[in-house]
Amino acid sequence: MAIVSNPQMQDAITLQDEFEAQYPDIDARFVSLPENEARAKITASVATQGGEFDVVMISNYETSMWAENGWITNLQEYADSTEGYDPDDFVPTIREALSYEGDLYSVPFYGESSFVAYRRDLFEEAGLTMPAKPTWDDIRNFAEKLDDPDKDMDGVCLRGLAGWGEVMAPLDTMINTYGGRWFDEDWNATLDSPEVEAAVTDYVNLVQAHGQAGAATSGYGDCITRYSQGNAAMWYDATAMVSSVEDPASSLVVGKNGYAPAPVQETDSSGWLYSWSLAIPATSDSKDAAWDFVSWMTDKEYIRLVGEKIGWERVPPGSRLSTYEIPEYAEVAKAYAEPTLTAMAGASQEDSMVKPVPYTGLQFVGIPEFQDLGTRVAQQISAAIAGQQTVQEALEQSQSYAETVAESYQDGGS
Repeated sequence: MAIVSNPQMQDAITLQDEFEAQYPDIDARFVSLPENEARAKITASVATQGGEFDVVMISNYETSMWAENGWITNLQEYADSTEGYDPDDFVPTIREALSYEGDLYSVPFYGESSFVAYRRDLFEEAGLTMPAKPTWDDIRNFAEKLDDPDKDMDGVCLRGLAGWGEVMAPLDTMINTYGGRWFDEDWNATLDSPEVEAAVTDYVNLVQAHGQAGAATSGYGDCITRYSQGNAAMWYDATAMVSSVEDPASSLVVGKNGYAPAPVQETDSSGWLYSWSLAIPATSDSKDAAWDFVSWMTDKEYIRLVGEKIGWERVPPGSRLSTYEIPEYAEVAKAYAEPTLTAMAGASQEDSMVKPVPYTGLQFVGIPEFQDLGTRVAQQISAAIAGQQTVQEALEQSQSYAETVAESYQDGGS
C-alpha cells in the first residue's frame, strides 16, 4: 500500500494488528510518504503500469482520469457485494467526485472542504467577533490585530510550500472568489489577469506580514503543528485538520477553537472539495486481498475502531454520513461537525466561482497536465512568498507555463 503520511493514515498503520487478526492470510506492507513525494511515486507507478502497489492513496483529482485511462479497478461491484459496506452512506458530493460513469473507482478514507479555524479565546480577549461569513478583508484585519511576535503568536497560518496540493489548494479558492481562473471558456490562459494578480498579491502580502516565519517552506503538516501548539490565531485550511487540532494527546488548543466558512470576496462560498481515497491499480494481481484491506480501512466499523482505540477526535472525517450520527463522535465534534458538512455540501463551482470555466475542480484543474503545471506555478508563488521575486514576475512565468498547456485544448484539441 502506498499512502500519504498524514496523521489519520499513520493511525491506520498503528491499527494493523486489528486488520491482521481479521485477515491472517494477508501481509500488509506500507510505503508512507509526504504528500508531494507520495503523489509523484504513485503517479509514476500507476501511469507506467509499474505494478509495485496493490493499493494506492489518490484523490478526486486523479480518480476519474485514471478510471478513463483504465489504470485503476472499478470498485462498484466490490462495494455493492460486501456485506454491511453501504457505499450509499458516503457523503454524496464525495461519492460523486470519486465515480466515473456512475461507478466508484476509489473509495474515501476521509473527505474535506476548507474552513477557518480561529482561537475564540483570543478573539474574545481582543474584543473581536468572527462574522458568520468572513471576507478576506476580515481575515487580514483580524490577523493584523492578533499578530504578536513578542508572544510567538502569528496572526494567521497559511501554506506557502510549493506543490499543487500544498500552497495552491488554499490559494486557488482565493483566486476563485476574487473572480480569477486558470483558463477561460476558450482555454485561454488567464493567470496574468487583474483578478488573479489581486488574489495572489493579497495572499502573499498577508502571509508575509502576519503569517508564520519560513512560510515559503511551510505546508499542511507545519500549519497543524503551528496552530495546535498555540502559535497562530487563525488557520485557513482543510476541514480534516480537526482530527489533529482537537486531539488532546497532541494539541494545546483543544476546545478553544471556532470554525468559520472559507473566506469570500465576490462569491457566496469559497471552499474546496477533496478526498484522500483508496484505489486498486489495474496491474494488481491481488485484487481481492487489496479490496479486503481497502474495505476494512473505509468501512463504518473502522470509524468505530479509531474512536474506541485511539480517540473519537481522531476519526477520519467527511467520508460517511453515519459518522456524524455516532453519539460519541457527535459529542467531541459539536464545534465542527456542522461546519464541515456545510462546507462540503457547498463546495461547487456555481457557488465558489465568479466566471465559468472549461475544467472541473476548485483547488485544481481537472486535466492530466495539471500535476506538472500546478507544481511549476506553485514554485513561482512560493518564491514570491520567500521574497525572491515579485508577484507580477511569478505570474508572468506562470502565465507562460499555462499558455503552453492551453495550446492542446484550443481549436478542438484534446
